[in-house]
Amino acid sequence: MTPTSERGSVSVVTAAVVLVLLVCTMGVADVGRALAGRARARAAADAAALAAAQELAFPSGDSPAAQAGLFAERNGSDLLSCVCEPGSFDAVVTVRYRLDGLLLVPGTFDLDVTARAIVEVP
Repeated sequence: MTPTSERGSVSVVTAAVVLVLLVCTMGVADVGRALAGRARARAAADAAALAAAQELAFPSGDSPAAQAGLFAERNGSDLLSCVCEPGSFDAVVTVRYRLDGLLLVPGTFDLDVTARAIVEVP
């Protein structure tokens, strides 16, 4: 027989294990959201850089920075800088993607990503 002083100890251990599993699951979800946010930020920076480089190579009358800003905004980011020298085919842009809604770490985090695109015109 089990002594009466140990009754309910299984419930405490089970609750502790469930709590640890819950925290681990939330941590894995946060890592997944952070990785997805980083991928979205990179995609936005790449799209903005390509749009700016295309505007440099094949001008349509709009500024390369405006095109970069438009594509960054379409991808959920803000354009921070666009180094697009007229007469060159090289564009370097930096965008900011805001990451929020993490489970274990509250608050908003800014992911700044830089991308470069070069258009080679024959």
